[in-house]
Order: sequence, then C-alpha cells, then structure tokens
Amino acid sequence: MGKKLSGKDLIKLGFPKNNSINITLGQINRYHKRLKKEQILQQAALVLAHPEEYIGDGVWGKIAESLTDPVVVKKQVLRSTRVPHTIYGENEIDDQAKYQLYDALKLPIAVAGALMPDAHSGYGLPIGGVLATDNAVIPYGVGVDIGCRMSLTLYPIKISYLKGKKHQLVNILSEHTKFGMYETHDRKHDHAIFSHPAFTDIPLVKRLKDKAYKQLGTSGGGNHFVEFGSVSITNDENEWNLKAGEYLGLLSHSGSRGLGANIAKHYTYLATKQCPLPKHVQHLAWLDLNTHDGQEYWMAMNLAGEYAQACHENIHARISKLLGAKPLVNIANHHNFAWKEEINGKTCIVHRKGATPAAKGELGIIPGSMRAPGYIVRGLGNPDSLQSASHGAGRLHSRRKCKEKFTQSSIKKELATHDVTLIGGGVDEAPMAYKDITKVMANQQELVEVLGTFTPKIVRMDK
Repeated sequence: MGKKLSGKDLIKLGFPKNNSINITLGQINRYHKRLKKEQILQQAALVLAHPEEYIGDGVWGKIAESLTDPVVVKKQVLRSTRVPHTIYGENEIDDQAKYQLYDALKLPIAVAGALMPDAHSGYGLPIGGVLATDNAVIPYGVGVDIGCRMSLTLYPIKISYLKGKKHQLVNILSEHTKFGMYETHDRKHDHAIFSHPAFTDIPLVKRLKDKAYKQLGTSGGGNHFVEFGSVSITNDENEWNLKAGEYLGLLSHSGSRGLGANIAKHYTYLATKQCPLPKHVQHLAWLDLNTHDGQEYWMAMNLAGEYAQACHENIHARISKLLGAKPLVNIANHHNFAWKEEINGKTCIVHRKGATPAAKGELGIIPGSMRAPGYIVRGLGNPDSLQSASHGAGRLHSRRKCKEKFTQSSIKKELATHDVTLIGGGVDEAPMAYKDITKVMANQQELVEVLGTFTPKIVRMDK
C-alpha cells in the first residue's frame, strides 16, 4: 500500500465507483493531507458504514452527502423570459448594469428582482442589484466583500469641535484607524465573534481565524472610509428621542476584510463546478441550500456579516475612547448579503449586492461622497423594491476613467471648496467619480424617508 491515498484504496474499502471517490480525495487533499493513510482509511470506513452520522461535519459531511444524496451536476439553461422586476431611476443607470440584471432575472431559480437608482455594472449581479431566489444562494450575488456595512455614531459634542479641535481629530484618524491589506493595530482587542462555531466547524474558516483576528478593527481599500462630520437630525419623530439639531458624527464604511474575500472566492469556485451556466452568466452560479456546500456557505456568510459588524464596533469603540465621549446613538446597516425573507407569501433568499435593506421602519445610512451629504433613512417597506434602497450615490465614472480624468490637484481643489480634509485616498475615489446623491434620493422617495443627514468634514481612506 502506497503512502498516498488513491481511488483504488477507496474502492477496495467499499466506496461506489462514482463521484464520491473524487469528492473524498478532494476533501482529504484539502483538509487532511498531514494525516497518515491508515488513519484516513479508518475514518473513511466509519463514514461509509454510517454516512448519516456525519452529515454536517466540516470535512466528512460532504463525503457523507456524496454517499447518501449526491449533488447532481447538470448544465443549467436560462429561461426565455424574465421574472417580475422594477428599476428605479432607470434613465440614470448604464445599460450594462440593466443587462446584468436582465440575465439574473432569467435564472431558473429567480423569483423577483429590482435595481436601485445608484446601480452600475459589477460581476455577477450589478452593484445595486436585488434578486430573490428559490432556496439557492449566489456567492457573487452577495459579492466579495460580504456584509460590507455603514455605521454612524452620534456624540453629544458641539459641531464647533470640528473646527476648533480639527488638528486632534485629524490625528485620531491618521494614527488610530488602519486601512488596506497590511495595516493592523499594534494593540489587538478580543471579541465574542471569535467564539463563533463557524471558526471550529468549517475547515476553511478555521484557517482564516488568525487573519481575522489580526484585521479586527481595520478597514479595506477602495471606497472604504472612516470620517468625522456634522449630523443634522431633521425629524423630531425619531427612534432615539433626539431633538432636531446638529451633532458630531463618526461614519465608517467597510466590510469583512480578508475573511469575507476568501469565503467568497472558495464558494464561488464550488458553485461554478456544481452549477454550470452559459459562459456570460457563469458568475451567477448558485449553491442549493439543501446541499452541504450551500449550508456551509450560509453559515460562513453569516459569520462574515457578524465579523464586519465587530470590526465597526471596534473602530467606533477605539475612537469614542479617544474622544472621551459616550455615544448618544449608533445607526448601522449592511449590504452585500443574503437574507431569508417572505416574497409574495413564499420564503426566498433575497440577495442585496450594494443595496440597503429598507423594510418598513428599518433604519439605514445612504452615503453621498466626500463632497456631498449622506442620508439617515427609515425604510418604507416597498414590495416592488423587495424592501430595498440604494447603498450610496453610485459610481458615475469607473476607476480606470477616474485615473484618466482626474488628478490629485483637482481633487484637492474640489475638497477645499467644500471644506473637507482628506487623509489618504487615490484618484480612483475622487468625489467627482460619484453620481449626484440628490438625484439618487429623488428616485427612491417611495423606498425610504429621510430622518437626517451626515456631511463629511475629515475623511480617512487607504493611501
């Protein structure tokens, strides 16, 4: 008997001559390479004898599934017609984003869809795309930055602080926020998130725990930010019993960092193998939630969402301590996620890729740009939008176009006009890259009501 496990070894053990052999070899090679061959065969024999006892196990569960209820891989065909959908601000959205939604609406698992007024093209679903599906989750319908979220904290500090203590506020953001792939806090904080069962039950996630711990309380690159600004509460009838008026605010935008990116990559690969689609829509490959991989992705996705929340909690706790102020209230929401929700009386999986949940009474934040206000909103629960709203202003120019069109000098001049201080940031995130947020909000008056605004004044981004 050779040292390396082979298909012949499994056949000799009693495994059927089908795909269960390939799945077993793949799982062992991925997660148990260091185990001795004899140990693997002993365990494999137990799984073969009683596969039902191993359903749900991080390594052996997929092997057990292949023995009892194997996933059927078959070429998927798009429907000839689209499921019901609504597009908001259609005249402001590029055709490519619409075509991407139209393709998604023809998936055999699609139930309904919508496109938000900040929409632009992406991979899989367009940014600003909402899609309800039948018992299936699309990893690229969720996106790479799983659980990316907005978090706004209001403080009982006078707005004059923004000018009078500007130097101190700039220093706080410069020295105590971390961005990009390599910046981490010298002093690490623990968090309850690291006791989440996914960190022990899912082998891939277990491997990512150290990375997640190091990156806790940090922000990504691109359009992610932490910024101080002025919050204006315009509606006295609010959930926090705050008087209408001005407050110092801290707004952050980031996601699940390397944890979410690796989860997205891994399960997108599995989806494309299990769900072959025409080439132009392959990024819309899905995982059946009745399968091992579907259940595992769902658990990992929810972990990534909770981890993103933990990162924001850490950021805001650090800064609150430095300000020496107790927060009045925190408002937060996430996008790039999938939820189980009722659509026309049926439980569906609702994907919001770059779209804000806007169920009736649900609170959220829709940012503008560095030179434009963001909006504190309350959802109206519009069924036509699948209870969703935009997640921002949306891009007007691509990152490549920004590099051709703008310079650091032109950005600096534009920000000076609006009395905004920028720390870091590249030309691809020029404020001129974004749509007019007032138009975007005008196109979704039936989706949300406005409770207040946030105007950025000191912005920290990746270098």
